[in-house]
Amino acid sequence: MSACCGTNSSYDYKEVPLERAGIALHLDCVQKAGSVPAKNILLVHGVTYSSHEFDIDYKDYSLVRKLASQGWAVWRLDIAGFGRSQAVADGFVPDSDYAALDIDAAVQKICALTGRQKIDVLGWSWGTVTTSRFAAAHSERVNKLVLYAPIMSGLGELQVDESFHHNDWEHAADDFQRGKDGAFDYSIAERELIEMWCSSCWHYDRESSPNGGRRDICVEKQNALIDLSKIKVPTLVICGGADPYLDYSRVNTALDFLPAGSEMQIIKGGSHVVFVERPYYRDFQKRLIKFLEK
Repeated sequence: MSACCGTNSSYDYKEVPLERAGIALHLDCVQKAGSVPAKNILLVHGVTYSSHEFDIDYKDYSLVRKLASQGWAVWRLDIAGFGRSQAVADGFVPDSDYAALDIDAAVQKICALTGRQKIDVLGWSWGTVTTSRFAAAHSERVNKLVLYAPIMSGLGELQVDESFHHNDWEHAADDFQRGKDGAFDYSIAERELIEMWCSSCWHYDRESSPNGGRRDICVEKQNALIDLSKIKVPTLVICGGADPYLDYSRVNTALDFLPAGSEMQIIKGGSHVVFVERPYYRDFQKRLIKFLEK
């Protein structure tokens, strides 16, 4: 877990045992100390790196702590083979459909522990593929869905031959915006935050992570990965306006296929990591919470 929730007395942290398909999954919960939240939200990570990224221990950037301070019990899941979940022998096994079943197991556990029938669910990047598939199959368990930086279609055909991705420091920092000279733009993402981000990736995700999700999304760009017409719950599509991974032709028409109560929020200038970018992260938090509280 991030240091903030382990050492900050303002928040309570707990880990919840969870197992699916013989694999121990990491599921944790953060909430305001001494509170009994009536609201629950599950945050689901993307490909390569796990759920620690939602809780960077720097200033007020942590999305986990922000949501907890506003009355949510904030749950995080590491898909099988990622982060603090049990390793898998074959990195191709935790693909998008497999991950959707891990999410289902986590949501069932959360509902059982809290006595709630529905919770909010947020997926980021590849997590939008996995959470959307879960939500399409189990709308009865979802209050609201958030698709943050949605991978609506293939990123481009790329042969993914190795079942595990080889992680390194440079790759962990790839999503941060750079200037024309290739250097990080510290006016967009603070130097200290980037360093802590990469350190956390190295600590929690180590040298490799499963490639099943990467193989799923590295397909021809015309291949749809999210079927919005199957989502039956109010959905927020939120992203930066300068995200190199997004198909904006699909993003911009998302509301044509989503149910009533859904919203589109595009933050101009933001990238794939808009939720931790200096000019944009508070705006991201504000828009997210406003949608969830409606």
